[in-house]
Order: sequence, then C-alpha cells, then structure tokens
Amino acid sequence: MIELQHLEKKYGRRTAIHDLTMTLASGKIYGFLGPNGAGKSTTMNIITGYLGADSGDVIVNGCSIRKNPSKVKQQIGYLPELPPLYTEMRVREYLSFSAELKGIKKNFRSEAVKEIMVRTGLSEVQNSLIRNLSKGYRQRVGLAQAILGYPDVLILDEPTVGLDPQQIREIRALIRSLKNRHTIIISSHILSEISEICDEVFIISHGRLVAEDTPEHLERSLRGRQELSVAVQGSEENVRALNNLPHMESCTISQDPNNGQYLIRILAEPDTDLRKEVSLFCVNHDLLVLGMQEDTNSLEDVFIRLTQQEDQELSQSADSLIFGRPTRADRRQARRARASARRSAKTAASKTDTEASASRSKPDPGTDAADHHAKAKKEEN
Repeated sequence: MIELQHLEKKYGRRTAIHDLTMTLASGKIYGFLGPNGAGKSTTMNIITGYLGADSGDVIVNGCSIRKNPSKVKQQIGYLPELPPLYTEMRVREYLSFSAELKGIKKNFRSEAVKEIMVRTGLSEVQNSLIRNLSKGYRQRVGLAQAILGYPDVLILDEPTVGLDPQQIREIRALIRSLKNRHTIIISSHILSEISEICDEVFIISHGRLVAEDTPEHLERSLRGRQELSVAVQGSEENVRALNNLPHMESCTISQDPNNGQYLIRILAEPDTDLRKEVSLFCVNHDLLVLGMQEDTNSLEDVFIRLTQQEDQELSQSADSLIFGRPTRADRRQARRARASARRSAKTAASKTDTEASASRSKPDPGTDAADHHAKAKKEEN
C-alpha cells in the first residue's frame, strides 16, 4: 500500500506539486495522467526516493521515505521513460548486475534472471549487446530490471513506448499478470492503454489532483445522462409510440430513405438506463432492432475537460491576484510615481518662490524716475 501525504515541491518560484494526497491499495493497476508539466515525473521521482519533497511524506507498506529511505527503495521497481541501460553490457550480464544491486542473494540470482528473461521475452537475445538491440527490446530490458526481485511496487513510465502492436499486447498482458503480486503505477500518454489495463485513474494538472476514479466512472460522470442510438424496422405508428416511454427526456426519429430504417436518438433522464425498456418495447410492438448503441465519452474526453477546467480556474485565480490586489511591483511603481510627483511639485514651488523674491528686490523704473525729478526740483529751489 502506498500513501502520498500532502506532498509539496517547488523549483524556484514554480510550484510543481501542491498538497498532493493519494492512497493506492495493493493488487491494483493505477493510471497516472496529466498534461506535460503537470508534475507526473516529479511525483514518481519522489515516490522512488530519487527526489526529495519540500514537505509531506510517502509511506510504502508502513515505511516512511523520509525516515527510512533505503527500506522504501528496496520495495520499489522503477522503469523510467528512458531506461538507464549500460549499452556495452550483454542482456544477461546487465540483468545479473541489476540483481546484485538489488541485493538478491547470489545463489538465487541466476534463477531470478532466467525467470525474468522468460517472462519479458528476452531469452533469445540474452547474449546480445544491449547497444545492438532495437528500441523495443531495450524497453523490455528496462522492464525486466524493474521487475527483478518482484518488488511490492512497480512504477512504469511509458512502458510500451517504441514497441510494435504485438509487443504492446504482450507487455500489457505481462503487466496484468503482475498486479496480483504488486501495486503498479503506470504513466502514459496513450489514454486508450490506461483505460484498457488500469483499475483506477489519477488525473493531475498543475501539480494538483483533479480526479480519482475508475475509467468507467470517470467516463460516466462526464456523460451525465444516457444517450442511445437505435436502428429499427417496423411501422411508423409503432416507432412514434416510443415517445411515450417513461424516464425519457427527448426522442428524435428520422427515416433513412434508402432502406426505410428508422434511426432513433434517445436522451434519458439523469441516472436512468433505458436499454432494457427500449428492447422490451420493440419486442412487444413488432419492431425489429437492427442496432442499439450507447454513446459514451472516452477517457480522452474526460482528461481534456478536467485539465482545461483546471487551466481556466488557475487563470481566473491569477487574474484575481493581478487585478484585485496590487503586486509588489505595482506598489513599487506607485511609490516611484508619488515620489516623482512630489519632486515635481517641490521644484515648481521653489521656482515660484524664487521668481517672487526677485520681483520684490528689483527696482521699479517708474518710481525711480519720480524720485529723481523731485530731487532735481528741490536743488533748483
């Protein structure tokens, strides 16, 4: 069992993971989805102990990665997106080396390597240099080293990348066979793969957990209500009578002019499944059902909707911070503007005072002429 408890991780000012809390039970395959930069790789690196969290903890079978990292690492097998292979080594040699690093006892090591090569389809190339292998076989070697020793937890980052369709089927079958002995976490951009082999899905965006459920429930939650497409043959009167079925929100009927078939689109009320009622109605009213399909949303639809919704919420939050409350830069700019205004006002006031003082000290030409004339007249007398 794995518990992620309030994980936080920042790179400088950028938050990679924010208050991430998850619980993963044993014996299940979990899909880990998120757009690029969402924090998937950071989270997996923290679980494996390759990277430390700023706060929070990872508990694996009761062991804290903060308090006992070595014991936690012994319980985890990890396949990164680019497997760390020593290309100058041969396949068997590399796997034996990996088994030694994992602490598998020497007398069990050879048998463990042989078993893993059989399970991953590497027996035929066991004596080949890794550098001479195709990308698909290199991926198998990386997966084999992750499984070696059968750790309690397997973390697989893009496990089927570079494989051909037949190899993908084989690896998926291998992963399914391992779930009874392991807790498996798969990160993949192939959403159909996650939907096909995973028991539960975690979707993260901007370092936050935005959804957690089975693929089926996630798809149903987006759909909201059932939509049926039905193709029937029979009388128009009986077809039109479908409108009288209970728990039906709408019913659209059209006829194909080429073959006379009726195409019916039914929208059920919330939390209602009308497939049984529609089938019984058609049987009782002599309508031949040529096809019935429930329109569903794929996991890709769920993924896009949830991550876009998270983007919009964060954008609105950022706008609120920017426009609703001044930032430090805004306040600094405002202080500079006020200081500049005060300096301008002080300069203008000083200039006015100087001009007024000069005006008072400067003699008036008219007054000087009158004084001179009075003095000259006094001297004449």
